[in-house]
Amino acid sequence: MAFRSKEMMKKIVKNIGGEKNLASGVKQRLEKCIPKAKVVMGRAQRGLFAGRHIQFGNRVSEKGGNTSKRTWKPNVQEKRLFSYILDRQIRVKVTTHALRCIDKAGGIDEYLLKTPYHEMDTELGLFWKAKIEKLYEELGKMEVVFFTPEEETKLEEQFKEVKLEERAARREARRKMYGWSPKSELKADSEGTDGEGSLPTDFHEGMVANA
Repeated sequence: MAFRSKEMMKKIVKNIGGEKNLASGVKQRLEKCIPKAKVVMGRAQRGLFAGRHIQFGNRVSEKGGNTSKRTWKPNVQEKRLFSYILDRQIRVKVTTHALRCIDKAGGIDEYLLKTPYHEMDTELGLFWKAKIEKLYEELGKMEVVFFTPEEETKLEEQFKEVKLEERAARREARRKMYGWSPKSELKADSEGTDGEGSLPTDFHEGMVANA
């Protein structure tokens, strides 16, 4: 329900019959009970709706001008948005308006950081905003280290060595599992592969014998 506190207060006073029918101090107590923020529907609490909620109005017929109550629901989509600070995708329900706001801000992290708390009218949005703000605050306290070109070259060589060790371990595991011959391993080395797609020599010998 997308009624604000002022509109809700006006509706309550109108139903009573005006402020003259209110006792002293009742209006102040009512204002304390009515929330200042926008009251949103329960579905919006589990996503990022960016202020888009269910709206109410009338459907008017073309000929007779007859009116009937109707509602307009927001266009909600379930998306996966990538967060750089979390280094993973966040699965969340968002409106198309919220998607445009996120694209304009530059990402889900920037949107949550730039949007003030009083405009974030959903519980999920407040949760992610507080969490990402804390992570960026911790990131700001970390020390940044820059590598020299020589150190970067050394790290690249170490990375290549690790890759070669992993390839050799996979090759050894396949040798134990399938019983490869040295001939197939030499062929895989010459082709620059791990031997994937080649079959054991026993399989070829069996095919020849069957022929």
